[in-house]
Parts: sequence; C-alpha cells; structure tokens
Amino acid sequence: MKLSIIILCWNDQEVIGNCLQSIYSSTHSTEFEIIVSDNGSTDGSVEFIHKTYPQVHVIENGSNLRFAKANNIGIHASKGEYVLILNPDTIIHDYALDRLIKFADKHREAGAFGCRVLNTDGSYQESGRPFPTFRGEWVRALGLKPLAYLSDWFLPGIYVGWKGDTERRVDWLSGCFILARAEILTQIEGFDEQFFYYFEDMDLCKRVRQAGYSIMYTPQMSITHLGGQSTKRSPLKFVLDSQITRYRYFYKYYGRQGVRHYRWIALTSLTVRLAGQRLMQFVKPTKARNARLEAIRTTLHWNIRVDPVRLVENGEEPERDAVSAGQVLVR
Repeated sequence: MKLSIIILCWNDQEVIGNCLQSIYSSTHSTEFEIIVSDNGSTDGSVEFIHKTYPQVHVIENGSNLRFAKANNIGIHASKGEYVLILNPDTIIHDYALDRLIKFADKHREAGAFGCRVLNTDGSYQESGRPFPTFRGEWVRALGLKPLAYLSDWFLPGIYVGWKGDTERRVDWLSGCFILARAEILTQIEGFDEQFFYYFEDMDLCKRVRQAGYSIMYTPQMSITHLGGQSTKRSPLKFVLDSQITRYRYFYKYYGRQGVRHYRWIALTSLTVRLAGQRLMQFVKPTKARNARLEAIRTTLHWNIRVDPVRLVENGEEPERDAVSAGQVLVR
C-alpha cells in the first residue's frame, strides 16, 4: 500500500461526502486506503459513509477523543508507506495526491510534505510557517508585523511576503493536510496527545525536524480547505482550549520560565486587541463585532486568572463559568 489517508470525523456529514468523492475522483495512479476515525458522531456521518463509501475503513471511537488521539488511532491502523492527515472539510484537486507522492519519492531527505491550500474563493490559505519565537510573539502582540518588511528582526511567525507560490522548506504545516512517511510517524510515535486542539501539527513537525528530516512545501498541487467547521459549533470553548495547548507547547519546549514569559505576551496581545475592538465597536457597532469583543474579554480574564505552570503540571484551570461572568482575580 502506497498511501493511507486518515480523516478525523466529528459530526461532519455535511462536508465529508465531498471530501471522499474528491479523493476517489482525483487520484488516478496511487494505491491508497482511506481510514475515517470517527469521534462519536451523532449526525449520521458513520451511516452515510458505510452506505455511500463501503470501501472506507471506519473506526468508531465512541466519543470525542479530539484531534491528536483520534488521528493516532488511524495512524496505528494504517498500512501505507505514506500517511496523509486530512481534514474532512477539504477538497482534493485533480492529480494532487499522485503528484505529491511522486514529489515525496524524489525528496528522501524530507519527512513531511505540504501542498498549496486554497480558500473557497481561490485565494491562498497560509499553510506553512516558521516555528514561534518569543521575539516573534511580542511582535505580533504589539501589532508590529508591518516592520518585518523593513527588517527580519521583526519577523512575526510568518514568512513575510511569501504567498505559497514557490517550493521551499518550512518549519511546520497546517494539520488540515500533512503528508508524512509512515516510518517516521512510527519513530516519533505520532501526535503528542497532550495537544488536543491546536499546536498538535506544529509539535509533530518539530519532532520530525528533530529526527533529522526537513519539511517540504510545494505549490505544484493544491487542495481547497473550507476551514473552521468544528469551531463554529462552540467558538469560545475552542478559543480557551487553544490557550491551554499554547501554554503546553511553550512549557514543553521552554520550561516553566518560558511558559510564564509567554503568559505576559498573551496578556499584552489580548489587551491590545481588546482596546482595538472596543474602538471599532464604538465607531461602528455591530453584533458580530460585539461577539468578538466579548470573546476577547473572556479570554483575557481567563489568562489573568490562570497560573500557566499549575495549568500544565496539575491541570488547574480557572473556572470557565466564573471567567465568562467576569469574576476576575488579578494575581
């Protein structure tokens, strides 16, 4: 088997049919299998796949195991030389997988691969980035990103001026589409399951790099990614979950001092964003802008209350209901 495609499903019947259809219609010369790791869907997704695509191997996890663990289950069941981690809200373009496999075969020095990811309107969706640094995080927090065009000192965690139109090595790839060599995924033991939402893709790529392999991006083939299908169901929950995994990432690679340092960056960033959102809401109030304002305010309150070291080491998190109600205790 040349390729195993792992698709995580959680109530994704609305989009996964188009994803599966695009794989079968666009892949012509590559032997592949599709494994759907289902996180307890209740919308008929599993029944739909069994009926419409009986050749797909569906693993029913029975509950929401989140991204990393559910994908690891799929990886462990795979038989391919390559493993593709693919979101259900993607559309594979014609010959994309055939061409990417050939590209990967030619680049034995690389352990993981990405292609050009497009929004539904055809515009480029940023899918390859450098690893975050404290300097870059401060640049983003203070709104200094435009200065990166004047000096690399202000690089804000993106490849400034690059629109995904040239082949290059990147630090990490978006988890919506990551092709990796199966032997390397086995070597690094797949995704780190402490990253249950966000940062699991960044951490995976970092460990591929640490194992001595590069991450290659090519614009020669493309996919379309709808994006945000899961977060639309409970946006604030996902925002706060992403805060937890962000702290876990900085703790894993920078320790206690690093995660405390990052907390000050987060507080600064959220304070700046809150001020800007308040100004825009004052000038031109809208319901959508007010919703964003409340989300930023709640996230700021959560970060004020959190002790990042206790959060990571002991799982101590501020009570979310209290945070939402604005009961803030400044440490």
